[in-house]
Amino acid sequence: MNRVPFGFGEWYHCYSRGVDKRVVFDTPADYRRFLELLYLSNGTQSHWRSAFQDDDVHMIFSSDRSEPIVAIGAYCLMPNHFHLLIQELTEGGITLFMRRLGTAYTMYFNKKNDRVGNLFVKPFRSKHIVDDRYFRHVANYIHLNPAELSEPGWKEGRVQDIKRLGLYMNTYSHSSFIEYLGKSRPESAILDKEAFSLLSSNMSPVEEMLSEASAYYLEVGASLQK
Repeated sequence: MNRVPFGFGEWYHCYSRGVDKRVVFDTPADYRRFLELLYLSNGTQSHWRSAFQDDDVHMIFSSDRSEPIVAIGAYCLMPNHFHLLIQELTEGGITLFMRRLGTAYTMYFNKKNDRVGNLFVKPFRSKHIVDDRYFRHVANYIHLNPAELSEPGWKEGRVQDIKRLGLYMNTYSHSSFIEYLGKSRPESAILDKEAFSLLSSNMSPVEEMLSEASAYYLEVGASLQK
């Protein structure tokens, strides 16, 4: 089945998992590499990661990519999948960005682990975001994905220790939620400033976000299992 073309200026929830549901982020260095590629792949003048030293974090996230081809409003990396909230800024921008991102990370991962072949399921999945309310709803869902690592029952509305969960979410560094909680770091450059301003205004309490996000999971979570 052919994918419906992405619309210029429209927002989408794009996500993919590892082939055979395999783990795609084995180490902290893997998560870090993917975050670097989220930035480096997003521009009319993209950069190879090999152009930078391993400790050049500030240099990587301040390098000139010229104009971005997508706007990134939120992201989250989980051990075997990832979620992105992205907007098409140039014609074909989302497709190009996702191809660059997937190819660059797969090359890194395969070389490191002496493997060959696809790492992520193709094609990646996407859902069109139709209005502002849905936009916020999806951002909350993306940011709350790591809750399952601390509270496995949250997607069914079961949370044993909301305080512990809140502390866990406050420190999960493989997601843009940490920026929305007020922390500034070099990786903040990944996010689109206008989208960040919109989503960071009037954020709901974690308890309310969990309730709303669990309903969305029933739809998206099922597709990740296919």
